[in-house]
Order: sequence, then structure tokens, then C-alpha cells
Amino acid sequence: MTVSAGSPGWYLRRLSRMGPREVGGRVGDTWRRRRWRRAAPPHAPAVTGARFTAVLPAGTLDAVEPDAVKRLVAAADRLMAGHAEFFGVVRDDMTDPDWRLDPKTGRRAPWGYAFDVPYRDEEAVGDIKQIWEPSRHQYLTVLAAAYAATGDERYAERVAAHLRSWWAANTPLRGVHWTSGIELGIRLLSWVWVRRLLDGWPGAAALFEGNPVALNQIWHHQRWLAAFPSRGSSANNHVVAEAAGQFAAACAFGWFPSSPRWRADALRSLERQLRANTFGSGLNRELATEYHGLVLELGLAAVAEADAAGVAVPAPVRLVLLRMTDALAAVVDDRLRPPRQGDADDGYGLVVDGPDTDRWASLLATGEAVFGRLDWWPTVAGADVRTPLLAALVRPYAKGAPAVSRPASRPAHFADAGLTILRGPDGIWCRCDGGPHGFLSIAAHAHADALSVEVRHDGVDVLADPGTYCYHGQPEWRRYFRSTLGHNTLELDGRDQSVSGGPFLWTRHAGTRVLSVEASGEDTASWSAEHDGYEGSVHRRRVELTSARRELRVVDEVRGPRRAVRLAFHLGPAVSAELAGNRAVLTWTRDGEERSAVLDLPGELSWTAHRGESAPPLGWYSAGFGRREPATTLVGAGFTDSTEGFTTVLGFQG
Repeated sequence: MTVSAGSPGWYLRRLSRMGPREVGGRVGDTWRRRRWRRAAPPHAPAVTGARFTAVLPAGTLDAVEPDAVKRLVAAADRLMAGHAEFFGVVRDDMTDPDWRLDPKTGRRAPWGYAFDVPYRDEEAVGDIKQIWEPSRHQYLTVLAAAYAATGDERYAERVAAHLRSWWAANTPLRGVHWTSGIELGIRLLSWVWVRRLLDGWPGAAALFEGNPVALNQIWHHQRWLAAFPSRGSSANNHVVAEAAGQFAAACAFGWFPSSPRWRADALRSLERQLRANTFGSGLNRELATEYHGLVLELGLAAVAEADAAGVAVPAPVRLVLLRMTDALAAVVDDRLRPPRQGDADDGYGLVVDGPDTDRWASLLATGEAVFGRLDWWPTVAGADVRTPLLAALVRPYAKGAPAVSRPASRPAHFADAGLTILRGPDGIWCRCDGGPHGFLSIAAHAHADALSVEVRHDGVDVLADPGTYCYHGQPEWRRYFRSTLGHNTLELDGRDQSVSGGPFLWTRHAGTRVLSVEASGEDTASWSAEHDGYEGSVHRRRVELTSARRELRVVDEVRGPRRAVRLAFHLGPAVSAELAGNRAVLTWTRDGEERSAVLDLPGELSWTAHRGESAPPLGWYSAGFGRREPATTLVGAGFTDSTEGFTTVLGFQG
């Protein structure tokens, strides 16, 4: 049973997952918050003669391709007209936004001392993600980029008006925007890029280094981050964002007495946390693909600031980013889509393109520019704005970097992460999950998805990972999208494989072990693994992809006593299914062509189809945070007693 965040039970469970050092650090944080509460926020130290020197090299904008500029300007013009979309909610008020409004519920976050705001309580605050997202100011970096690309001062003036509005409405340590370090870190990074992209505008210096209000905000953001870093079991992607934002600001806005210390401390933290958050193979330890993208973007942006400021970056930082980029190139499908695994909340580190630009293609393009592509990398088509900007600042990896061995061929199995990609003809792609439950003791962004599979054909989700949909509020939906039943794997006795203690807390983790992998054969690729998440029973699964037959075979075995079983297969939203007995005929369209497959399901189970059900939730797909749509889920119910296995065969017809 899930305990709501903020309840007494949640606090006890959360405390049980902390070590002594983390407990001590959090006690210190609590004391510091109380001390800060007793006094008005101090003024930033006086700054004289501040200059912004971290500008783009001359001619950088000339390298941006016209199509990318065209998409950027179209996105900027929508913003100028007041139109934006955040997590599936369309807003038409972005000409003059209310910084505390959640447009989804109509609630406004309460005012007051930051650490008194109950931001986890949707009844009191609204959907906190809807409130926080515009205040990351990544839409302002888009407007600033449009100014840099066109010279149209309307974009610069809108950016300046919104920054002044935000600074006036969110004074230091007051309100909901001073409660979470990841928000402050990403906001600082956005401000650095806004200042850089507005450098040709006559009002840029007066908006930033000549503006006492801006200086006070920049200083207080860094003071906050230095005081309250994410700790221990929470040191996941949040602490990377905090360190990257702090480091970027201390490099580009290094005007304060504390700037050298903040810069050095942030760089040490960034190096430590990038290494801690990344497997040796290059995959992110949270095993949540969107956070792989977020951390990679943050790391590249931080290195850009270091190189622009002439700050030496430890070699392991660039090496981690190189390995992350190679790993991303290895796991994407033929349409450059990575796995959909674990939590995803549409979080970006640096945005200077419109929403029509493909995130993963952009990251791979940047990786090619900075690190150089390998022969086996997929081809990246199209162009973006961000890649030439970052490439103009980041020193190419080969110059002065230590020699490093990169994969000579495309990796299929990442042993440390337990992730395996099986590939067949015509874009058949299968991701098998045999990895750890999640990262750190709370595994905050993990799902109960051990031994799940995800299957695509030419980039179309056939057997889909349903996604995330929501974090705060709507606990029933949060439970469903994280549940075992919500993934393509097997559930026993109506329970999840791992035990949840809250929306970002797992108190018991299933242990998974990969038994065998054969992904190098020309005709047949296979994988097998097992997990012990169901006490007293072991679930073992074998997956075999035969290219000649265009067939995927999944065999599930349960060792242990007789137990109730449910086996789920979630179809992508583009796939229609006709279920008759234990056979489902699947059809979909790709680029105007009809495609089909036959799914032969285990006859030992009784099969039903579900679509768009809400009591309880079943049969849903979330393409992005805050969005969901009906999709067909096939569920087989019955019993297992260790004497038989369950065999599923997916055959692609065309």
C-alpha cells in the first residue's frame, strides 16, 4: 500500500531508508532553515564593475541551419502570442503569467516563507509541476535564442519583462519557487543562457549585471544551493541539476566574493555525482531513460560554461559524458527513440529549440560534434539550434583528453545496468529489463517492472511501456503507472514485485539476475533473467528473437508454491487488437502502410482485453508527463504451481 508523501507513515518509512550521515545532514538542514526563518534575507554583497564575458564566439549563429532557425522562430512567435503547453495543459496567458497559478486545478500556491509552503499537498497548492515548470524559464531561453538568431528586439523585450516580473513576484526565500533545489539549479542555467543569447541587445547589461534586483536573485539562488544540496538517498538527478546550475552561474556570473568557492565546490560535486549517477557502461543508474537525457544535457551545459570561462574540468567529467553519449547511441531504435523505462517527467537541462525539435536526435548531434561519432552510430537527420551553440563553447574531446577505449561495435547488453537490446529485421527492437530495481536506497524514480519487455517495430510501440503520467496528487494513477501490472511482466497474488512506501519511495527492492545473453548471432538473439521480488517464489523469463521467422518468443516460469498469476501485455496506442481466446491479431499503420502481427498468448491463462478503464486504472499509455490516452492491455489470469511455464509468441506479419 502506498503512503502519501508528507504523512507520518511516509516520514517513518523515508527515515528508515537513510543512513546516519544523511540523517545528520538533514538535521543540519532543518536547523539552518529555522535560523534563516528568524531573520530577513540578507542583501547580496555589493558588486561594482561586473561584466559578462561568457559570450558566444563570433559567427556561432551563422552555423545554425535555416530550417532550425525557422522552427525556433515559429516556437518563439507562439510564445509571444501567449501560447504554451506544459505537461498536456495548454496555456494562453503567457504574455503575462501568474507565477503561482496551477492552470489545471485553478489553485494558486500560498505565499509565505518558502519552507512553510506544503508543495506536496495538491489540495493546498495545486499541481506543483504545473507551477514550477514555467519558472524554470526554459521558454525564455527559446525567446532569447530567437532574438540571437533574428535580431528582433521584441523577443528580448519580452524576456526582460518576464524576468523583472518573476523577480518582483518571487523575492528570496518567499513562495513555492524557493522550495526545491532542482528548480533553482535549472533556473540559474536558464539565466546564464538568457544573458548569453541577449548579449547583442542594448538592454542586456542593465537587465543583469547592472540590475541590483537581478544580482540579488542570482546571489540568493547560489547561497540557497550551497546551503541545501540534495543528500544521501535523494542524491539522484536533482543533485546533478543543482551542481550544474551552481557551477554555470559561478562561472558566468562570477561577480561575488563567494563565487570562487561556489564554483570549486560545485565542480567537485558535479564530478562526484556524475560518476555516482552513471554506470561504467554509460547508462544512468536511475534506469529511467529521460533522466539519462536530463543528466547528459546538464553535464554538457556545465562543461560548456567551464570551457567558456577557462576553468579546468577533471577528465572523468568528460569521460562520463562521452560514455553516456555512446550508450544513448547504442540503445535507441531505428527512429532514434530510446527505451521508455522508469519515471519520465519531460525534464530538460537546456532548451534553446522549439518543441518540434527531437530531443534525442539533438543530443546525438551534440555528441557527434563534441566527441565524434563512431561508425556504428545511427545516422542523425535534421538540425537543431542547441548543437552549434554548445559545440562553439565546448572544447572537442580529442584535444588533450586521455586515451579512452570506445565500443568497436554497437553494444547490445549492458551488464551493470541489466539492460539488453535484441534487434531483428525491419526495425524489430526489443528491450529486456534485468537490472537493479533503481538507484540508491529509495529508488525514487523506479517502477516495479523487473523482467519487463518493450517491443517496437520500425519505431512503433507494439508491446509498450505505458510511461509515468503523474507524480504528485492522483495517488491511484501514480500507483498504476509504477505497478507490476502496469508493465509487460508477470504479477503474483495481486502484488507488486517491489514494495512501495510512497510516490518516490520503495522500501523493498526486487533483486534481479541476468542468466544469459546471446545477442551477436545473425539469426537468433536471446536473453534470460530471474528475480526474487515475490517472497517464496522466483520468476524466470526467457526471451528469444528469431530473425528468419520475425518472431519473438517469451517463456515465463515461476518456481515456488501455487499462486494466483496475472500476465500483462500493454499495446501501444497506435495498435488495434482483436482478441479471440488466447490469440490477438494486432494491426497498425506506419507511414501510410498497414502493418500487422499475431500475438499467441499462453492457453493456460484466461485472457481479457482492457482499454481506458479507471476503476481501477487499466489500459492506458502516457506519451508524456501529464498526458494519458487509452490503449489496449491484454491480461491473462490463472494460477502457477511450478509445473508449467507460460509461452507467448509475437509474430510480425508485415
